[in-house]
Amino acid sequence: MIETDKIENTAFIKKSIGYLESRGFTNIKADVTDCEIPKSYIRKNTGDKVTPDIVAMKNGRKYFFEISLKSDKPKLLKSKWLFLDTLSRMNSNRFRIITTKGHFKFTDTMLEDINLTNKTPIKI
Repeated sequence: MIETDKIENTAFIKKSIGYLESRGFTNIKADVTDCEIPKSYIRKNTGDKVTPDIVAMKNGRKYFFEISLKSDKPKLLKSKWLFLDTLSRMNSNRFRIITTKGHFKFTDTMLEDINLTNKTPIKI
């Protein structure tokens, strides 16, 4: 999710954190005011910050989680997902997408557009 959408949807991020805790994830960092913020990456050409929505650990492996909700700027969201997918593959980490009812079609279309059809979204 992009920065402008995070302010509006902090409740869903907290709900996702609760879901991940119940699944056995530890050391959860989220881009919300109450939690520790995960490491940000800066795009060299534009200077924009890319911060994963949620980062967690399970069985010694790092997981990057992105919240997929309908957005006004899908191009920015696609580039963020591609970057996080590439980063997770380089370091043998995992990249997952979390979505909710009413946003499944948007998420599937986005994944198809950027050729990440091997990813199945976590439905909360």
